[in-house]
Amino acid sequence: MNKPFSTAVLDWFVSHGRHDLPWQQQVTPYRVWVSEIMLQQTQVSTVIPYFERFMQHYPDLAALACAPTDEVLHLWTGLGYYARARNLHASAKIIHTELGGEFPDSVDTLCLLPGIGRSTAGAIMALGMGKHASILDGNVKRVLCRYHAVDGWPEQSSTLKQLWQIAEAATPAHRTGEYTQAMMDLGATVCTRSKPACSSCPLKKSCIAFNQNRVSEFPQRKPVRKIPVRQVHMLMCLDTLSGSRQVLLEKRPATGIWGSLWSFPECTDMSAAEEFCAQRPGFASESAQIWKSLRHTFSHFHLEITPVQLSVDASRCGIMDSARWLWYPLDQSVPVGLAAPVKKLLQQLAI
Repeated sequence: MNKPFSTAVLDWFVSHGRHDLPWQQQVTPYRVWVSEIMLQQTQVSTVIPYFERFMQHYPDLAALACAPTDEVLHLWTGLGYYARARNLHASAKIIHTELGGEFPDSVDTLCLLPGIGRSTAGAIMALGMGKHASILDGNVKRVLCRYHAVDGWPEQSSTLKQLWQIAEAATPAHRTGEYTQAMMDLGATVCTRSKPACSSCPLKKSCIAFNQNRVSEFPQRKPVRKIPVRQVHMLMCLDTLSGSRQVLLEKRPATGIWGSLWSFPECTDMSAAEEFCAQRPGFASESAQIWKSLRHTFSHFHLEITPVQLSVDASRCGIMDSARWLWYPLDQSVPVGLAAPVKKLLQQLAI
């Protein structure tokens, strides 16, 4: 007779689950929360060094709440999806100043904080507080979709509602934290997106997709739509005339892509770039060197970037370091948050 779902998962976890991840040591709601936010759409192997550096700088919630935004974004540089970092910082401030430094102790109240959804709240409760709550991250969705042969794209409202009902029914009242970690591990290491190791799965005897030889059909995919392409010229205004090795950066608005990060000034085309230079003493548009374009892909569009290198005399242009502008050293010695393609271009400029 097959074991009940949760029992089979928990038994597998004892011998095959992951027990030595950094956030599984010295467990607190804060450490679990930071790890869960970092793990959203990011692999464990990528997250580990970022998590360890983050904990060195901000070992507890109070340290994060009191940190400068630029410093937080600097530590996040390279992880992508920067709204996660901004929301993490905002929530830390709320918990620290308005909630006495104590995490809310229910899923509903946790979900009132910026950047915390139902699944993340469940993970904080189960893993960080040892309380009964369910999760439904990407790994768990994949396991449940295959086990129950759930039709529909998992993010579609009706399918998502069905998956939450299944997840909550399957979550045991006891050993909830172990079960939660076990489901994450099962999806990450066995029931993987491609080439799942079904022969090693503790659920294979009862898995509908496996027994019907339909594993590759689940989870069902999002309907395909063409991703639009946007064009932008990034002006790399290099201060070569005053003898300094620095380049002009502009702080992006708090909302939108790369919110609150530092990036190069942007223009729609070369005519706009020439106008940008004409309005500023010391900017030489005739020195423009157009680099090979590069593409950066977001979830909903491709950004086609044309880098334009310009020679600038910073001593004449009148632009001073401020909340909006920054003369940034090419050795990247100033800790600020940088958009990933900007960091890449800075490295090339420094050569």
